Amino acid sequence: MQFRDRVNKFLEWTLVVLMSVLVLDVLWQVISRYVLTAPSSFTDELAGFLLIWVGLLGSAYVTGKNEHLAIDIMLQRSGEKRQRILRLFIYVTVALFALFVLVIGGSWLVYTRFYLKVNSAALRIPLGYVYLILPFSGLIVLYYTLDDLKKVFLNRSLS
Repeated sequence: MQFRDRVNKFLEWTLVVLMSVLVLDVLWQVISRYVLTAPSSFTDELAGFLLIWVGLLGSAYVTGKNEHLAIDIMLQRSGEKRQRILRLFIYVTVALFALFVLVIGGSWLVYTRFYLKVNSAALRIPLGYVYLILPFSGLIVLYYTLDDLKKVFLNRSLS
């Protein structure tokens, strides 16, 4: 099993667990609000944090599967040489975004949240832990993108 396949499998299982916890969290919020008439104080915040994690890890996962949304009409109507140039441009752009925004910017956000000792309102956990998903998912996107870029340079088909 290739490293990329192991990363995909890890992300699949992590996303399944996170979505399951999210469903249980929202279900508990509904039950506590409408059945017990005593809404839980932490479920809204936890749901928001879980959505952040699911969204960012999900985007990394679909990047690895090459299943993200794309407007590829120009790519489809181009010749082989131009397709390769366009793919090169796309992968370099995505890699730069992942590096500068997610990895570097996310790391700075995590550092400042820990340094300033910022805690969440309801759960009282350091927000640095919540935002750790930014550089983590950025590194995964960067890995997948560089791997795809390598395939473009070696002229292998993307699967």
